[in-house]
Amino acid sequence: HIMMKLVCLFSCLAIHISTAFIVTNNGRCGRGLLSPSYGTLDGRTIDGEFTPVNDMVLIKLDSKEQQTEGGLILTSKVKVKSNEGTVMATGPGKINQETGFAFDMPLSTGEKVVYGRYVGTEAVYNGAPHVLIQDSDILVKYLGEKLNLETVEMLRDNVLVKIEKKDDAESMGGILLAKSSTGKPAPTMGEVVKVGPGRYAMNGSLMEMDVEAGDMIRFRDLSGNTVEIDDQEYSVVRMNEILAKF
Repeated sequence: HIMMKLVCLFSCLAIHISTAFIVTNNGRCGRGLLSPSYGTLDGRTIDGEFTPVNDMVLIKLDSKEQQTEGGLILTSKVKVKSNEGTVMATGPGKINQETGFAFDMPLSTGEKVVYGRYVGTEAVYNGAPHVLIQDSDILVKYLGEKLNLETVEMLRDNVLVKIEKKDDAESMGGILLAKSSTGKPAPTMGEVVKVGPGRYAMNGSLMEMDVEAGDMIRFRDLSGNTVEIDDQEYSVVRMNEILAKF
């Protein structure tokens, strides 16, 4: 008889494991569902999924060790802010307010990305650093652990350019100037390595790219973002920043 009571008791516990006693407005104890935990956001417990909206992307930042030029490993307190990470969640995509066209989201959960510096909103989600940014601020994406020319993919109208560098600068009079006297001017010329599929117009039509891999291009001053791939510097520029090809 005692064993039967114990079996009955454990059966009831199993059925009602997700409920708990709560105090109702009249002061009596009642039974209500336990609120599910969705983790923490900036140290605060949240009771709903942390989901980006519109064209926003939630990225978990990489936690790679960073080194100085002399090979010294930096501690976590002095690490340079990383602009690489993994896509954790995305919104459905942007909707044009005038035409109602819904732009697709060019990213999927699990993909690795490199995004522009000084963009987005930082957040500590479940104790790890994340950033919320627009999909247009992402420079390149790739799958796997290593970013290289085989895995890198371009988004929208982004163009990957192998930049052309010159060791010495020449003045108008033909005199070679030392680097210290000229600074380090940003490169504005290079070879197209990869191109994105293009950007959508307001009516939803895809605008084709005017350049292709192998073209040499000249782009606007102070445009483009530098990305390092296989120890080589590349620049990511948008199609509307390209002035000419040859």
